Amino acid sequence: MHRVLILGTGKVGALMATLLVETGDYRVSVADHDGETASALVAGWSDAEAYALDASSRDALVAHLTAYPVDAVLSALPFHLNPTVAAAARAAGCHYFDLTEDLAVTRAVRQLADGQSRAFVPQCGLAPGFISIVAHALMSHFETPGIVKLRVGALPQHPNNVLKYSLNWSTEGLINEYANPGQALIDGQLREVQPLEGLEEIEIDGTRYEAFNTSGGLGSLAESYAGRVERMDYKTMRYPGHCEQMRLLLNGLKLRHDRDTLLRILENAVPRTLQDVVVIYASVEGIQQGRLVEENYVNKVYPQVIGGRLWSAIQLTTAAGVCSVLDIVLARPEAYEGLVVMERFALDDILENRFGRVFAHGGSNETSARLVAAGRTLRADGMAPG
Repeated sequence: MHRVLILGTGKVGALMATLLVETGDYRVSVADHDGETASALVAGWSDAEAYALDASSRDALVAHLTAYPVDAVLSALPFHLNPTVAAAARAAGCHYFDLTEDLAVTRAVRQLADGQSRAFVPQCGLAPGFISIVAHALMSHFETPGIVKLRVGALPQHPNNVLKYSLNWSTEGLINEYANPGQALIDGQLREVQPLEGLEEIEIDGTRYEAFNTSGGLGSLAESYAGRVERMDYKTMRYPGHCEQMRLLLNGLKLRHDRDTLLRILENAVPRTLQDVVVIYASVEGIQQGRLVEENYVNKVYPQVIGGRLWSAIQLTTAAGVCSVLDIVLARPEAYEGLVVMERFALDDILENRFGRVFAHGGSNETSARLVAAGRTLRADGMAPG
């Protein structure tokens, strides 16, 4: 039985714990600064323990991991705490996984991973994470991939406010994505791109979306493919009009320089919902057998009931992303050491994994979706429940 410690019992940490415990193959410890919240999560589970723990203290984390050794640490904490968690995992000699999209945090984890015999796997959620695996799979079909577009949106199914958005993710993380520069490959070179720029329109299955630059979604792909593709970029998808409103808040009212105020505004004005949809889109254009060809991956994932509780699509796709990667690493730990990037994982392995199957089946309890191979085009069509 694998032993893991999950830090953070919020939206994603709670589902990660639920997924792992339900397999019967994992003994799960959960820790949070609020010990009562952690205890409530594991109530009734025989293969789980809960702890109150200050994850901002490396010494406290190392002491805990020394007293209660585990095979892996999974961080579902705010992104800025991850370097501390990674340092503790290194000191304790266990594998490390996180969900961060922050570029500076990932660089810090990369340095800590250098020379280690355990796997350090940052950015293994949805975007970056699963979308990186999809893109790598599509690019492998081309002798010369030229233009790579990655688009992901976590959206309310029924938008009815001025932002056409609901807070179904970390508000702090959302602001970080909207306010910090991102990365793109332009003419094969790694470039910095400004958030909320590069606005474009996409239509999928008759629904119009807009997409614009945000920070972090490319993960390690840009560095891995620098000089090998002409252009690669990641953009966040929203309903039309959202970008204009966020530009007003961050640029017009200069709240990118007062993120605490922006956080309070969003959390007091924008509702939360479990009735969301995650839209995943990847496109690669390049040369196959001497011809210019385009391949696409499109998927929609909807909420799902797991363990008697309804989980949102963004919770589901993020938790499934990290749990599938964890499952693969712990099955063959000798094959993974040091920094492990998402493109190390094969798309087929993720889709066949017990956690990753959510991406193959569209995430709906009431309908079964299909993964269609039309030529080499990958498409997973999910239908909304009921």
